[in-house]
Amino acid sequence: MEPTPQTLNHFALVAFTDVYWALPPERRTEVRCRWLAPLKETAQSLHLYQTFGLESGSDLLVWTAMAGADPAVPGRHFAGFAEALAPVRAFVSLRTTLWGFTMPSQYTKTRSRQELDPFAPDRRPYLVMYPFTKTAGWYGKPRDERRDMMAEHIKVGKQYEDITQLLLYSTGLQDQEFVVVYETDDLVRFSSLVTDLRSTAARPFTERDTPLHTAVHQSGLEALHSWL
Repeated sequence: MEPTPQTLNHFALVAFTDVYWALPPERRTEVRCRWLAPLKETAQSLHLYQTFGLESGSDLLVWTAMAGADPAVPGRHFAGFAEALAPVRAFVSLRTTLWGFTMPSQYTKTRSRQELDPFAPDRRPYLVMYPFTKTAGWYGKPRDERRDMMAEHIKVGKQYEDITQLLLYSTGLQDQEFVVVYETDDLVRFSSLVTDLRSTAARPFTERDTPLHTAVHQSGLEALHSWL
């Protein structure tokens, strides 16, 4: 199986302002299209998720992804992101961004069959995402010891083959070292996976894995009309 290719994945959690909510429905639709249509042109894929009701600080999660081997890709994407958002800044408040790059695992030679594809047109109903940082003590452990603990972690994950994962590397680029992203059809089952992972040997070396964001997939711009 081919190694994980390098891709850039960017997650933006946004809230719509009071100015936006004062607009009539048809104008709100115009604002969303004016922003999201050009944003889609900056990436190879764009996926939308509802966060309103699942958390209090945002309404929408926007996930963009693109091949990232070219060092110029991040600059082009972030310039395009700012350009797309500029005309609607009075209506859209950017609350949180999490982003990073996929790359081959440090601990396994083979690519996981549970690795989700950011470019797939069809998405699962639920997405769960959070920043992740290991403790300094983790990096003080011998590499073989870290690999063995990660092997246990991976073994638990394989018991939930229906849950797919994307691991983004962001060390030195944002406050966290990684961004962990899951897709699932069943939130209760996902909660069971997290519970099982917290009893593994690697768990005490977790410094941070919050705030956690859970979101519901929206099939496209049309899916937003009934609630945005």
